[in-house]
Order: sequence, then structure tokens, then C-alpha cells
Amino acid sequence: MANALPQRILVAPSGFKESLDAAAVARAIGAGVRRALPGAIVKAVPIADGGEGTAATLAEATGGYLVPASVTGPVGQLVDSHYAMLGGEASGTAVVEMASAAGLRLVPQDQRDPGMTTSCGVGELITAAIDAGATKILVGCGDSGTSDGGMGALQALGARILDSEGAEVPAGGNHLGRIHRLDLAGLHPALAEGTVHVTLALNPHNVLTGPRGVARVFGPQKGATDEQVEAMSAGFENWAGVLGRDALEAARATDFASAPGSGASGGLGAGLAAIGAVLLPRFEAILDSGLAGIDLDSMLRGADLVITAEGAIDFQTPKGKVPAEVARRASLQGVPVVALAGTLGRGCRDVHDIGIDAIASIVPIPMTLQEAVDDGERLLIEASERFMRTIILGASMAASKLSARDAW
Repeated sequence: MANALPQRILVAPSGFKESLDAAAVARAIGAGVRRALPGAIVKAVPIADGGEGTAATLAEATGGYLVPASVTGPVGQLVDSHYAMLGGEASGTAVVEMASAAGLRLVPQDQRDPGMTTSCGVGELITAAIDAGATKILVGCGDSGTSDGGMGALQALGARILDSEGAEVPAGGNHLGRIHRLDLAGLHPALAEGTVHVTLALNPHNVLTGPRGVARVFGPQKGATDEQVEAMSAGFENWAGVLGRDALEAARATDFASAPGSGASGGLGAGLAAIGAVLLPRFEAILDSGLAGIDLDSMLRGADLVITAEGAIDFQTPKGKVPAEVARRASLQGVPVVALAGTLGRGCRDVHDIGIDAIASIVPIPMTLQEAVDDGERLLIEASERFMRTIILGASMAASKLSARDAW
């Protein structure tokens, strides 16, 4: 029987928004597994997706640390933020989390006007990380609250954004159409000289302009009116043209209007691409580039079972969520995958088609969302234990070969 049990278990979850970050989820699942199977070897690799919690997750995974910083928030207020300095093989890499400086949660409900918000704080974090000695910057693009094309970030990095009369253009996407010139003469020397390399971890499906451009897809989510959406769409078209002409010479071949990821985080992708930033799909940047010091594929080799998790498993999970990426990689190595979730929503059965073998909710009895959020750690521990005991039962039945069947 013992040989039929999974002995090497890899825990690779996402975070549960507003409840537990990915590292805390991984610890809770590991605790539940050990309750049921004390002899198992449990390895945790919390998976960041570029959104909220990315810096903390990667810092913990690599033995790095968070650096607190006060920066300009999305509506111009001072906000408490942070960046991560990674450790281990990723030493020298800083992680800047867009959400911690210009995330939607930092925009008060009554001020959600994407035409007025700024990405300035992101540029301030990049500057702080460079000045602290980082030679590589990984920017996580997710959960953003801005639509300024990266204007604010560029200005914080020393660029000047000018109108046709040579005056500085005010912050915010409302003014994209006024931009006449991008002046990079004052750009931070480390970026101008290429001694620091910036990579963005993003959704490559987000583009700057066109019918699926950032203004039309995400503007309404950030509070834009129909009139603003059209005005900002035209503004992004203008901005793409300016970037194509005035970007650093090495970056001018970029298609700023429609390059994959150019519309990420309200156009931050296009803005930072103009100063040489590399735009990569988020899991490629975090798991394959070597920047984050995490080698999920090597950890999958030899595992008997993978447990992943996210707040909700539903029809959106196969569209680039963490459990889907974990399952894709595990299936290539023939490792079974189970997924835990706070809720199982519409289309949850579809995840079986992408390599997730079994799913379960961590909520055993009816309760409010707030109750589940507040008690997430306990619920995860207990759900993990229940799941493992079910697996143990299955292994026991298989080992006995159902010897009593002949008596039927």
C-alpha cells in the first residue's frame, strides 16, 4: 500500500485575492498534506502571475526581501509601496509590482477616472531599485488602475513628454492626444546606456490600439465613459506614433500600436518598450527567463502529485490562470494534478480538458464570502487533509486489489 501513495508532492498554487498570498496558500496546503501523510516530501513553489502579491511571492521563493518605498499613487497621493530584491540565483534582480504603486485598489471608488490616473509610482519604484544596485528589473503587470500609456512611469524615469509648443503634458490618459514629442535626453543613465535591463511580465493579448485595444477593453473597467473610451483610443494611436519616432534607437523597430503586450497595464507595456524594455508573456518571464530564480519544470520532474490552487476555478481558469499553466507543464511530464479553490464556478468542469485531474472547493459548509476570506488558512489546511485522505483511501483500495470482490 505504501508504494502506491504519492510520496513526493509539489504544491504550486496562486494566491487567493484579499485572503492569502501564494506563499501562504502553499504553506496551508503543505500543512494539510502532512496531517494526512506525515512521511511525504512536500515541496512548495508559489506561483506569481504578475499581479498583486508578485513581489512578495518571488522574494520569499528566492530568499530575497521586500524594500518599502513611498511613491506617487495613481491619483497623485503618496502611497506606501515596495519592490523586491531577489536572492539566490536571481540575486541582482528587482521585482517591481505595478499593483503596489498604481493598482486599481489604490484608486478610490469616487476617483476612478482612467483619464486622470498616472503610472508615475511605477517609474519611481524602478528608479529606486536601480539606485539600490539592481541590474535587472522584472515588472509585474497586473491589477493596474491606470491608462496613461506609461507616460507617468517615463516621466519618473527622467523623460519629458511635450506638446506642440514644447510644454510638459499633464499626467493622465486624457492628454495622450496632445503629445507631440518624447524627449529622452534626461532618461536615467542606467537605462539610456543599457546597463540595466527591464523585462515586463504581462498578458500578450493586451495591445495598445485597435478594436481590442486597451482603451476599449479595459477603459470601462477603470471607470471610463463611452466618450472617454473613444478619446483615449485616438490618444493611444497618437502616442504609438510618437513612440515609434522618438523611442531609444534600439527600440524603434517595435510596433508600439499592436505588439503583443503593448497595451498591458493601461499601455505601460508600450511606454517602457520605448526605452528598451522586453515584453514577455507573464509565465515565460517568471518561470522560464531565469529572472525570478524559479525552475518549475525541474521541480515537476520526479513529483508523484501536484496540488495547485486559486480563489475561483471556473470558465476563466483555462485562459492563462496559474492552475492552467501548472497543469500544462505537469501534463508534459505525466504528473497528475489536483486543484483546490475557494469556489467552483460556471465552466469548472472544463479544466479537466487542460490537464487538471480533480478539483474541490475548500468550503465545506454554506458561509459568506467574507467568512471564507477571513478563515482561508484553516479552510485550506482542512481541505488539503480531506483531499489527501481520499487519495490514501484510493491507494488502499488499489493495493488490496479489491480481494473481497469474488464474494459478491
